[in-house]
Amino acid sequence: MIHSSTDGAVVTIELDRADKRNALDESMVSGLSEAFANAVDQGARAIVLTGRGSVFSAGADLSGPVYDKDFLDGLIATLAEIESVPVPVIAALNGAALGAGLQLAMAADLRVMAPDAIAGIPAAKIGVAVDEWTIRRLVSLVGAGQARGMLIGCDPLTADRAHDLGFANRIGDLADAQHWAQTIAALAPLTLQHYKLVLNGDGARDDAPAQRRAAMMRAWESADLAEGRAARAEKRAPVFTGS
Repeated sequence: MIHSSTDGAVVTIELDRADKRNALDESMVSGLSEAFANAVDQGARAIVLTGRGSVFSAGADLSGPVYDKDFLDGLIATLAEIESVPVPVIAALNGAALGAGLQLAMAADLRVMAPDAIAGIPAAKIGVAVDEWTIRRLVSLVGAGQARGMLIGCDPLTADRAHDLGFANRIGDLADAQHWAQTIAALAPLTLQHYKLVLNGDGARDDAPAQRRAAMMRAWESADLAEGRAARAEKRAPVFTGS
């Protein structure tokens, strides 16, 4: 479900679960971790991450894994790994990047979005809550006002708007992202490593205060989460009560 290919100093890593809109399960998360580690080991100077089919990633697989703590721990660890690899990572958003799919894109250093791609975090529609890193990194990338709309209003971010805000560095397809990666791979690697460390030092990885950590866990342990899960299985709108 994860495919890697090499062209010179650039490794392209593809999510390949198109029949499930590249939704992430345990196997894909562990495969991503292995693929990024292998890319670094083989001397990649730039990495491109994309999805096969018409969707980058619809997020975590809502049929089960998203509610599993082991899955969430693995996803968080893999996001941190992607963020910390010592070479530039370009996310080529060939289509929608939602929830965990958007988290993957935010862990990358640069983003190229297809003209019809969108990004969003519809967590409030199903009763789950994203972690502190996701919220802080989203604010860092799109600004506080846009982040509030995406989180509280579940508003999608279009490619044009993303480019205006700087979230999308370029509008283009996978070939455009790979061409850019080849250009970046020829630059001074130690300089780029320094830039990555500074740019990622935006406070997103700072420990969350206990009060905010507790608020997130209340959502994950709530009756509303169970209601969101049941509503999806029963193909109906959820009725949340705040309990």
